[in-house]
Amino acid sequence: MNTIRNMILLFVVGLTLNGCKKTEPKLEGLAFKAQLEVLFPSAEISSITVQDHFKEAFQLILKQPLDHNNLEAGTFNHYIYVSHSDYSKPTVLVTEGYSASPRTYELSQVLQSNQVMVEYRFYGKSRPEPIPWEYLKNDQAVEDYHSIVTKLKQLYKNKWISTGISKGGETALIYKSKYPNDMDVAVPYVAPLINTQEDIRTENLINTVGTKACRNKISQFQRHVLTHRDAVLKDLNAYAEKENMTFTQVPMAEALEYAVLEFPFSFWQWGGNCDDIPTEGASTNAYFEYLIIISGMGMYNDEGFNRYLPSFYQHMIELGYYKFDLEPVKDLLQVVKSPSNKRFAPSGVDLTYNPDYIKNVREFVENMGNHILYINGAYDPWGACAPTPKPHVDALKMVLEGGHHGTRIKDFSEEDQQKIYDKLREWLGDKVEVFPIKASK
Repeated sequence: MNTIRNMILLFVVGLTLNGCKKTEPKLEGLAFKAQLEVLFPSAEISSITVQDHFKEAFQLILKQPLDHNNLEAGTFNHYIYVSHSDYSKPTVLVTEGYSASPRTYELSQVLQSNQVMVEYRFYGKSRPEPIPWEYLKNDQAVEDYHSIVTKLKQLYKNKWISTGISKGGETALIYKSKYPNDMDVAVPYVAPLINTQEDIRTENLINTVGTKACRNKISQFQRHVLTHRDAVLKDLNAYAEKENMTFTQVPMAEALEYAVLEFPFSFWQWGGNCDDIPTEGASTNAYFEYLIIISGMGMYNDEGFNRYLPSFYQHMIELGYYKFDLEPVKDLLQVVKSPSNKRFAPSGVDLTYNPDYIKNVREFVENMGNHILYINGAYDPWGACAPTPKPHVDALKMVLEGGHHGTRIKDFSEEDQQKIYDKLREWLGDKVEVFPIKASK
């Protein structure tokens, strides 16, 4: 009797287990677009222009959950771009930090890979109006990536590599810390992990990088602009009229002072040339035009202010940002008495900073973040906040001497590029082919 009872029990358990198994969608024999339609049945899928080595490319508008922990909260339209090369090739996941538009990333060229580019939630075309701020969290974005990757791995079964630039690179590191096994390799470019809401380390870098003569020239430039503010504001008015810019959120006088405070950071971030900085004897207009080249007004006019609201919300609550150096011009400030990047975050929203979020990410990547290739420029202020893997971690940090926020693999010497490619081959295996990019001169 016991034997019969046990056989019946095993039969019932077997039926239960089989009933719980998820049925994998049938993809074999379908065209690529049809496969995407099976994997993402509620998505709007349309063809886009095929670029470079890709054979097919599609825009997908997903119905992404606002809250992955509460599906009843609703959805938003989430834009991703899938560029198909070959099923046997590796796949590069681009974790954009902001909006996204289809283009081929450097790593996709190096590997001749498939590419999946994901616009960050609530940026660009993926932005609902009004923004439900409580769902604009990095952990929610990570769940976006995890759900997308889990589905696409049914198509792309070779190696997966995540990559991103700046905030996108930081996002790749956050994703790696939350789902270490989703990606075989991560390649963050110029990606900071910032310690505090306004990190002083960036200020320390801009006060030590380059030559003292160049740093003095930068300070003199800042002071000249503010001591000639009336003339510069006339130029700004003319510029705003020409570019159809309005300044109701941040008035022009305030925007000018913030642009001057921003100047040293942007100068080093984007590889400014000290010889190009106007000096005494140059016209006020020359000073204004150079201020526009380096700092710009893209963040201060109404359109830019609105565009970057999601970014500054995230910086102020989880990611952190940089701190302004007031020393060169504090006696000349008339409008901005207590400069803070909180000025550019949404008002009427809780901006309580979580000091542990990035700290935990840093702790993971520096101590357990294997198979991460860091690409940085030595003169980039964000590099002051870049993680440094511990000696026991199987990672590689490459810093280009004199490099800036635009530093890429192609900018390194042939010798250093070879070091990068050898490490990629080691991590990805011999079956993954690498196509070296010609080194910049």
